[in-house]
Amino acid sequence: MSTPLLPIPRWVDATVAVEAPGEGAGNWVGAPSVVLVEGVYHAAYRVRAPLGEGRGLATVIARSTDGVRFTEVARVTKDRFGAESLERPALVHTPSGRWRLYVSCATPGSKHWWVDVLEADSPEQLPAAPIRTVLPGDARHAVKDPVIVVDGDTWHLWASVHPLDVPQHEDRMTTEHYTSADGLDWRHEGTALGPRAGRWDARGVRVSAVFRVDGRWAATYDGRATAAENWEERTGLAYSSESGAFTAEGEAPVAESPHAGHGLRYLSVVPLTDGGYRLFYEGTREDGAHELRTELLRPPVPVAGRRPVATA
Repeated sequence: MSTPLLPIPRWVDATVAVEAPGEGAGNWVGAPSVVLVEGVYHAAYRVRAPLGEGRGLATVIARSTDGVRFTEVARVTKDRFGAESLERPALVHTPSGRWRLYVSCATPGSKHWWVDVLEADSPEQLPAAPIRTVLPGDARHAVKDPVIVVDGDTWHLWASVHPLDVPQHEDRMTTEHYTSADGLDWRHEGTALGPRAGRWDARGVRVSAVFRVDGRWAATYDGRATAAENWEERTGLAYSSESGAFTAEGEAPVAESPHAGHGLRYLSVVPLTDGGYRLFYEGTREDGAHELRTELLRPPVPVAGRRPVATA
């Protein structure tokens, strides 16, 4: 039996798709959500400046024919939502052919987050679309960073949820699973993935991408061991169990940046028709800024008498 190709970043084979907005820590571009529709890549990603300059300033919507060179077609700013900051969006091309942008919004003056959605006939029309809140959170929980998969008649959403019960410890997080018939009204199904005490992901875990491997769900996730690693999460791998939750694999991350901080997070996985993947993720570069990177993973090439080897 051949080993399945997993959408795990390798860093060395990556290309910078979008440069950081400036030099040094706090200048981030990333948290991507990318879909491939009729041969065209459509991406939504967050742009952030250092704390004193506005945090998560905007969500950019961009288009590319090769998955590497993107052209901005629209953007929505935090002021559109009355938010203090924006984090990871989810861009969805619905079964009916419309477009939705789910946006993570920070409540001003607090640690609370909620998720709004915009819906339009085209990506360019999303900034002017009506706003609808789909995951409000509550006084005890912040909810953000949605990952959405439409499977038949069921919409699935995985979100990072942060407990707000202990001041100065709001960075703790689990991933919660929700389902819906229409992607608007969501039902909480339970915790999909939680931290593991004493391990590299002990402080918090955030599912970043969900995909199928050999007929079952698998996921990559962002993890951190301590509060000090907030904003520099590394990537782990998990598989679904019979209960529908995910179980983390291994004793170490499967992907990280080679630079100080080692952040490699918010992986977006685009399956290709040849069995390969194009990957997009936010990575920490040498000066501490975060850039949006992409990698192409081709499916294994069969060689007589040898195990198939994946090619870049």
